[in-house]
Parts: sequence; C-alpha cells; structure tokens
Amino acid sequence: MKDFAGKIAVITGGGTGMGRELARQLVAEGCNVAMCDVSAEAMAETKRLCEVEKLPQGLRITTHVADVSIEDHFKRFRDELIEQQHTDKIHLLFNNAGIGGGGSLFTNTREQWERTFNICWGGVYLGVRTFLPLLVKADEAHIVNTSSVNGFWASVGMGVSHTAYSAAKFAVKGFTEALINDLRLNAPHVKCSVVMPGHIGTSIVSNSRKVRLGTESDRLTADEFVQARQRLQGQGVDVAAMSDEDIQQAALDRARIFHDEAPTTASAAAKIILDGVKAGRWRILVGDDAHRLDERVRKTPEQAYTVEFYQSIVAETGWRIG
Repeated sequence: MKDFAGKIAVITGGGTGMGRELARQLVAEGCNVAMCDVSAEAMAETKRLCEVEKLPQGLRITTHVADVSIEDHFKRFRDELIEQQHTDKIHLLFNNAGIGGGGSLFTNTREQWERTFNICWGGVYLGVRTFLPLLVKADEAHIVNTSSVNGFWASVGMGVSHTAYSAAKFAVKGFTEALINDLRLNAPHVKCSVVMPGHIGTSIVSNSRKVRLGTESDRLTADEFVQARQRLQGQGVDVAAMSDEDIQQAALDRARIFHDEAPTTASAAAKIILDGVKAGRWRILVGDDAHRLDERVRKTPEQAYTVEFYQSIVAETGWRIG
C-alpha cells in the first residue's frame, strides 16, 4: 500500500497519543478515518485537530465510543462505521489502544491484572476478529497491531513488576507473526505489521489509571499509595521520610516526565509506523531505544533480566520509564 488517499482506516485508541497522531497524518494524506476510544471528549479534540486544515471534499472522520476489551462494543463500532462511512470494507486497521498497570500477580488484584491484559491483548484479537471480513472485501488491506519493546523484553526495570502488560504485548507480537502466514494462505491481499515502540511521549501513564479506576481525578487511592511506595523502594528510593503528598507529587512527576521527556514524540512515532506500512514491513521498531534494546536482547538473551543488563541499557539509552 503505497499511499492512503481515498482509503478507509480504523484506529482504536484514537483519542490521544499515537492514535491521535495516526488519525491526523492519515487525514492529511486524504484517508477517511473511523476511530474509537472510551473518551468522547478526547476523540472530539482529535477530530478538531484533524479538521484544522481544510479537508478534501467528501473526506469522513467519525468517532465511536467503545471499550476494546468488550466484543459487543467492537460490533457496535463496526455497524456504526458501515452506516456512517457508507461502506462495507476498510483498508487499514490500527489496533493501537492500550493501557498500563496490573503489573504484579502479588500486589495487584486479579481484576486490575486482567483489565490491562484484556485491553492490550484482547483489544487486538477482537479488533482483528471484528474487522477482518471488511478488510478482506477491500482490494488491498493492512492490519497494524501495536505491541511494544515489552513484547520482546518483559521489564521496565529491576524494581517494578510488569507482568500483565508484558504478557499482553508478547501475545500481540506472536499473534501478528502467526498472521503473516495465515493471511498469505487465506487472504494474500491483506498484509500485517507488528509495531514495537520504545518510550514514546504519550499520556498512557495518566490515562491508564483513569481507565482502570473510571475516574478523572489525579489523586492516588489508598492502594495506589502503597503500590507507589513499593515501586519507589524497589528503585532504591528511601521512602521512609516521604509523606503521602511527596508520593502524590512523585506520581504526577512520573506521568509528566513520561510524556514530556520521551526520546520520541507521538507524532514522530506515527510517521515511522505509516512509513513502515508503505514500505511493506511486517516488523516496525519505533525509536532508537527500541532498536538498541532489540539488538541487545537478541545478542545476550540469557542476561536480559539481570541488574547489569538493565544498568547498561540505562547508561546507553537513558531508558528509565519504570
């Protein structure tokens, strides 16, 4: 697929971050976009940003409220798309929605763990299941599933448990790789790519807890205060002298730093992804840190979860997002 003009793209998690930037860049190339998110307000802002420049006549941008972990939401999204986009086929599917959290089988509840897993993995699986018939009807089509560097390295540092997100992202990577041959045998005009971003400047840290808790408040809950203290202690921070207000500020700073000080912006990430689709690449690493980490894990896989390995990664890339 060498260009996106006149095509129809589905984007999950289109309200913020890479989803928003994918929508903006696709629309700028003349692509129709149907996006979903749990936040109607966030999608409205994405749509407004897409419409800042004069759109080609007849170009359609539609928004659909949906939780990607719920199959009935996906089916409703599909039916609304068919009605509002006036089509029974799509050309591009970006399974981009995701949240963090639920990192530990010990300190997080089963509900927290499965919420993260069901969005990050289930949202990809259900997205492909739901929209595959519409992709097959197109003359050419491409599925783009967002995994992560945590799809080949299940860690964000020695002091932080990261099991739910990593397990989901490994599943996305394996599923997409398996799709290569499944599509080749059964729908050869449909291609697929797995995207593995490093540290990208998005609001996933702050958005994740809001989705998990169903709140717009930035104030930590009692359980979150306990978990935050454990995370900081695991990173070597002396938390004994820290008040709850210190912990609260540390949490806010963590979300701000993740967004503002990332080595790769969401806009740059979206361009890398779209360029990868145009080039027909099935494996798209996003960010210099992703490339370096991939090389290091492949070179010394038995060392990947040692203190020395993590310290060398931090020294080499500044990769400190736990």
